[in-house]
Amino acid sequence: MSLTLYYHPLSSFCWKVLIALYENDTPFTPKLINLGDADERAAFVKLWPVGKFPVLCDEQRQRTIPESSIIIEYLDQHFGGATRFIPDDPDLALRTRLRDRFLDLYLHMPTQTVVFDRLRPGDARDPLGVAEARTRLRTSYAMLEAELPSDGWAMGDHFTLADCAALPALFYAEKVEPFGGELAKVPAYLARLKARRSVARVLAEAEPYFDMFPREPG
Repeated sequence: MSLTLYYHPLSSFCWKVLIALYENDTPFTPKLINLGDADERAAFVKLWPVGKFPVLCDEQRQRTIPESSIIIEYLDQHFGGATRFIPDDPDLALRTRLRDRFLDLYLHMPTQTVVFDRLRPGDARDPLGVAEARTRLRTSYAMLEAELPSDGWAMGDHFTLADCAALPALFYAEKVEPFGGELAKVPAYLARLKARRSVARVLAEAEPYFDMFPREPG
């Protein structure tokens, strides 16, 4: 099998890539890495010195591809299927990449700020940083509420890179900053995502690891 994905099933950015792989039933070998194991971590860092998930290796082309969005574009170029993640229309493709960046930077990253703060010792917590992250999440929710269609997917009728990014971003963001009653499109969109076959498979595979998700202290 040409493709190997180095990942962890609880990793939100790995979910993006897994959704894309499952969308088109792309054959690959999953390689679960436990970064808490010194030997596994050393081997992974040798492959990708940054040491962050996910990483895709294409043995046939002798390529190592990091970063979830780049991996999905790579799959679209070389392992395309019924679902195309980057639209052919240049303007729509640009807007799709922008929505992907928005979800990663303004939902995904603030969520990680809150989660990582929970892992710190009490005297090393950053309440100001957490408060700012929560404000960023609420602002992002409001922007999505104004921009999302009432049905279908992030960019219209077709499932794209933006939807691969949206599921983990919204799923985990809602865990740390619950949606308010003023939102209707955002929770409805998340429900549509969860019902999609590829997404449901990713969530089912991650479920045994959900207890590892850091809870609110106290």
